[in-house]
Amino acid sequence: MATLSPRDERRAQFKRYKEDVADLGKPFYPYAMFHDTVMSLIVVAVIIGLAVVWKYSIPGDDGTEAGWLGPLYTEKADPGTTNFIPRPDWYFYFLFYLLRIFKWPDSVILATVGIPTLLMILLFALPFLDLRRERRIGRRPVALVTAVLVVISMGVLTYKGASARESLGSENVRLVPIWAERQGFAGNEQALAGARLFAGAGCQQCHIYLGAGSNNLGAPELSAIGASNQGVEFFQRYVSNPREFGNSVMPIYGEQFSDEQLRAIATFLDASKGAKGED
Repeated sequence: MATLSPRDERRAQFKRYKEDVADLGKPFYPYAMFHDTVMSLIVVAVIIGLAVVWKYSIPGDDGTEAGWLGPLYTEKADPGTTNFIPRPDWYFYFLFYLLRIFKWPDSVILATVGIPTLLMILLFALPFLDLRRERRIGRRPVALVTAVLVVISMGVLTYKGASARESLGSENVRLVPIWAERQGFAGNEQALAGARLFAGAGCQQCHIYLGAGSNNLGAPELSAIGASNQGVEFFQRYVSNPREFGNSVMPIYGEQFSDEQLRAIATFLDASKGAKGED
């Protein structure tokens, strides 16, 4: 008997599959597609129903009293807060914990782009790589071991991400004592408070301060901004509303921070004359 080539064998298998579908089964369209559509509509309806129950089972108009599914909110949002730690939804905890393993800036690209993209490519390529008709788990050891390892890995990372604890504010808040010592404002309580606000409010997403942070959107380095001798009043006005000075990129922090907080940040910037011992 002549041996079929891999290409001819796949064609023969596909022909047998079509014959089996015609004799024993039902095609994907329209049967499976109809079932998937109905189930999707049921899931959406359940979500909408729960949202309606959550909204209208709450007594009172302020939304803080608990209904059947809990309150809408417990406290009003404070955009000026610096002690809130943003966390993802539970199904992203495994990615969240990867960011703790791969530290910024050298290897964070692996956690945010590299590993998820590689896994997605493998997932999409799998149907084109595995062309066997065998689907019994016991005869597919590689697929079985791979699936078990993926489930265990995601489970462990999800648990670690859910139980991880961060300090208040960003990691840059820990650098404030070092900044104060190097800049010479360790005894200035208002400058220290401003430094903590600066570090915790995400300013270093665009600004660099004593080597920490990122240089984005053309934002200047602020390590020696106080050496310009523009004064606390100027810095407070600038941070409060950069639009007055032609800066259309920087957020208007006057809408987020109180006057006292703005004053503290301005004092910190004015005290930033450049690290001692550096040119």
